[in-house]
Amino acid sequence: MSDKITVTLPDSSKRDFEKGLSIYDMTGQIGKGLQNAALAAEIDGTPVDITAVPEKDFSLKVYTFDSPAGKDIFWHSASHLMAQAIKRLYKDAKFAIGPSIETGFYYDIDTDTVFTPEELEKIEAEMEKIVEESLDITREEMSREDAIRYFSERGEIYKVELLQEFTDDTVSLYRQGDFADLCRGPHLKNTSLVKAFKLLSIAGAYWRGNEKNKMLQRIYGVAFPDKKLLKKHLDLLEEVKKRDHRKIGKELDLFSTHDDAGSGLIYWHPKGARLRTVLEEWWRHEHFKNGYELLYSPHIGKSTLWETSGHLGFYSDNMYSPMDIDGSDYYVKPMNCPFHIKMYQSNMYSYRDLPLRWAELGTVYRYEKSGVLHGLLRVRGFTQDDAHIFCTPEQIEDEIVEVLRFSLWMWKTLGFTEIKAYLATKPEKSVGEQERWDTAQESLKRALEKENIDLEVDEGGGAFYGPKIDLKVRDAIGREWQMSTIQFDFNLPERFDMFYIGEDGQKHRPYMVHRALLGSIERFVGILIEHYAGRFPLWLSPVQAIILSVSEEQAPVVREIKARMIQMGLRPQIDVRKESVGYKIREAVKQRVPYVLVIGKNEASDGTVSVRKRGENDSITMPLDDFLAEMESKIKTKE
Repeated sequence: MSDKITVTLPDSSKRDFEKGLSIYDMTGQIGKGLQNAALAAEIDGTPVDITAVPEKDFSLKVYTFDSPAGKDIFWHSASHLMAQAIKRLYKDAKFAIGPSIETGFYYDIDTDTVFTPEELEKIEAEMEKIVEESLDITREEMSREDAIRYFSERGEIYKVELLQEFTDDTVSLYRQGDFADLCRGPHLKNTSLVKAFKLLSIAGAYWRGNEKNKMLQRIYGVAFPDKKLLKKHLDLLEEVKKRDHRKIGKELDLFSTHDDAGSGLIYWHPKGARLRTVLEEWWRHEHFKNGYELLYSPHIGKSTLWETSGHLGFYSDNMYSPMDIDGSDYYVKPMNCPFHIKMYQSNMYSYRDLPLRWAELGTVYRYEKSGVLHGLLRVRGFTQDDAHIFCTPEQIEDEIVEVLRFSLWMWKTLGFTEIKAYLATKPEKSVGEQERWDTAQESLKRALEKENIDLEVDEGGGAFYGPKIDLKVRDAIGREWQMSTIQFDFNLPERFDMFYIGEDGQKHRPYMVHRALLGSIERFVGILIEHYAGRFPLWLSPVQAIILSVSEEQAPVVREIKARMIQMGLRPQIDVRKESVGYKIREAVKQRVPYVLVIGKNEASDGTVSVRKRGENDSITMPLDDFLAEMESKIKTKE
């Protein structure tokens, strides 16, 4: 029997190690840099602690903080660190769940103490002590019954409730010093690795998100391997706070929400509606240019439609209660696709008629829990820039290439240049013929290759009804947003028995592709506000220029200029109040408009304007005709 273990590394190279070594020891032999950065690992696709000791040959992937999985493990360990500190300080504390999230971690706690910013400082100080204690974090397995007994004795009622629903006979706990928590893992090997952290905020959270359950206190935090990374993150959070679309939306008077009239519903004010109109008119214009036809579909549909589509079976939790109309149940639509299919079925199509590119700015309604509603970014009613393509197998690759090209062009025009694609392929359980999956996946992959776009493959990550491409864009401060989706659907054409007549005179199933480009208008505008910090490019700005009078004498000229600009299709605003020009300039600058124009006695008499560009302190005087020509040129080129 061999006393060696062969390890296959991510680059497919192989290394032999002595049996009995932990993965941590093995990384040390591969390289000290890797060992110092290693947080956990993956053995044959299964995440494990870095202290695990493999007993047979395996493939190895090491998680560092630079990887999404590494951050997840680091932040989950930090949530345990926080929980241990809380338990030391507040003996009555009971713990619910404490997961890592995309931006850090949180823990839900049941305690009589009302957490305040001052209490968070105490918890942070106790966390520092635990880090200095350098406690080993160890995995311990026990039977489910023993775990129930263990947590019952400690009054951890939420852990017991969770355990009672588990089906596995054996569960795992992670222990660090005097603290143990129920957890699948993996975790860091020692508390000393959490060198920098910050507890950020406190919120209320119902146990299991159910408003009928007890309200718990949720503490959010973030942690990093060193203080420089923490400082960089906290600086980013400050910038995010400044760019918050809810704050800027109020300052610029773009939109509002009113819980007393219905949570998660957006009220577009004149300036916000103007911004939305400009965006939607451009969207429509470009879709017509790219061979799309636009549709309008109803806001409600009979229950039989949603039964056929499968939404009532699989999506009912996100749908609102039905309304009775003439003795039948009708639902407000959560999706546009079934309506587009019904339109398709109203005609008989042959292969000569395809492809069909149909798009709609369709308003849909989906139930979201009140706790996740967030300004424009998470709402209950939104307008989706939906499109569906119906085509033959021979046409599908060209259609995907065109959709991707169109999507990338629109994003770059909107000012987003860093774009990454994620290709999700066939999962274990799926519908549709294998040949269709193969064709679809290859079409998606080749389209990405032709556009030379960064690609990450999510093997098996597709929906059961088809593979997809997700496009993610990076904003001005480095945040990544999931935006466009190009999704194949082999399910709905089957459910609705869609067909076209092929060249052979027989019925054939069309390929159907869902394509959302901006996602939803509401969410996109929220992202746009934060990307530009309210300083929209000239062509998108709801107000492109504010024209100020120095005194009452220039008010008629200011109004004449405004009228002329409106006739040209421009979007001006005026300020002829009896205020000092300095005050009016300061107020105009706060509106973040591209231009502030000042009309004084000289400008009024010689047909010039004093122009102050956004972000500049100095003004230049130029003929009004020249300025308007410059505006038109910049709008045309989308500068």
